Amino acid sequence: MQHDLTQTLTDLIDGTLPLCQVHFIPSAMQNPHLSPSLTITLETVCEAFFSLSGRAALQPALSLSISFGKQQMTLQLQRGHTLLKQEQIARRGPRTGAFLLQTLNELQMQPDEQETARLVVLSLLSHCRDLLGSDIHTASRSRALFEAIRHYIEEHHATALTRESVAHAFYISPNYLSHLFQKAGNVGFNEYLTQTRLEHARQLLKGYDLKIKEIAATCGFTDSNYFCRLFRKHTERSPSEYRRHYHSQLIVKN
Repeated sequence: MQHDLTQTLTDLIDGTLPLCQVHFIPSAMQNPHLSPSLTITLETVCEAFFSLSGRAALQPALSLSISFGKQQMTLQLQRGHTLLKQEQIARRGPRTGAFLLQTLNELQMQPDEQETARLVVLSLLSHCRDLLGSDIHTASRSRALFEAIRHYIEEHHATALTRESVAHAFYISPNYLSHLFQKAGNVGFNEYLTQTRLEHARQLLKGYDLKIKEIAATCGFTDSNYFCRLFRKHTERSPSEYRRHYHSQLIVKN
């Protein structure tokens, strides 16, 4: 067998290699600080070979192991304890892998759901192959991740977002999140979050007759006084003044 991880994954997914012995260890069973891992035995029958001494010996089993860290995934092809091939892939973007791991963990407590578990393992392998086979450059991946996080902030700006909570949602470190915003967006994370919330506040002030406290809460600000100070700092007007000015401009135009 050639030491090609992408081809090995493809053979497992297509059924060319049988999905026989599969061993899944969730992090909680090993150690809360260790990553979940999946090990698949690729050769269940070991052929005999001749050693340098001239004696016949058994060929060690061939296995594929995948370790799912929070920021990266490590794939290893091994024969016994000998490492034949290893590749590491960044775990970024949609949380497909995380959801599949959670499902597989829950299925371990359902012994009658073996076929479902097999399909989940195949889906997880397919996800690994997609990441492994991606030919997108690192810069493009960073941009794609940045855009995904921007969309996430847009959708959840009204909730109690923090640098740590957003980083956790994308399985990256808070420091990497800050680096990503500085590099791809030329702006700090907190500054970008504030700008997003203030932009939504401006739209609400223009189109809805809501109280200032309601607008502050709707846009993710827990303190309306802080919201007013921040709004004035960025627009040179209080929220009420901004609304009156906008409506007066509409009257002039009409």
